Amino acid sequence: MKKKILFVVTSHDKKGNTGKPTGFYLSEVAHPWEILHNAGYEIDFVSPKGGKPPVDGFDLEDPINKKFWENTEYKNKLEHTMKPSEVDPGKYIAIFYAGGHGTMWDFADNTELAKIAANIYESNGVVSAVCHGPAGLVNVKLGNGKYLIEGKKINAFTNEEENAVGLSETVPFLLEQKLIERGAKFEKSGLWQVHVVTDQRVVTGQNPTSATEVGKAILQEIQKLKILQETESK
Repeated sequence: MKKKILFVVTSHDKKGNTGKPTGFYLSEVAHPWEILHNAGYEIDFVSPKGGKPPVDGFDLEDPINKKFWENTEYKNKLEHTMKPSEVDPGKYIAIFYAGGHGTMWDFADNTELAKIAANIYESNGVVSAVCHGPAGLVNVKLGNGKYLIEGKKINAFTNEEENAVGLSETVPFLLEQKLIERGAKFEKSGLWQVHVVTDQRVVTGQNPTSATEVGKAILQEIQKLKILQETESK
């Protein structure tokens, strides 16, 4: 049976104490979904609380967002996300953490999600994230006790971008700073530039504009694994 890809979205719907709504960022789900779905991969959804997640960046003038949102099968999957306890990591070749500011409040400390990511990675799978999604990677530890991102090139929403949107004082931590604290070799480009980095089966992208390229990079990594497996089985 062909392994699937697991998308992680936030359950958190408020930007700190501002009262302003947030959630997962629609294009950061839809754009990688289109690349991976078109390549023939089935995608499942999980969120910290399960059920229907809050959505942000709701722009149906973007044709890819519209295509995703109007896909009955996937709209249904998205509105009934699994809880982490319902996930069997063995079914997935890759995990992808979508961004949106909500992730800053409920990804980092979710130990169940961290274990799922570590399991997929240590089963020779791909771990990936975009924008604020790498908040899900800050506390992922491997069997050897080290952080997954330690010593790896990693990219995410930058301190400068957080300043630019005026939320540096609102988010519980600065993502770039936390990733560096965990031993990541943080790479970045200027504000809102496309930037994606791949290092040892970990794929990360900087911001919403990077979402399509993250999808392509995930697919590339999966294809490399397939070639490797085919070579080994000969």
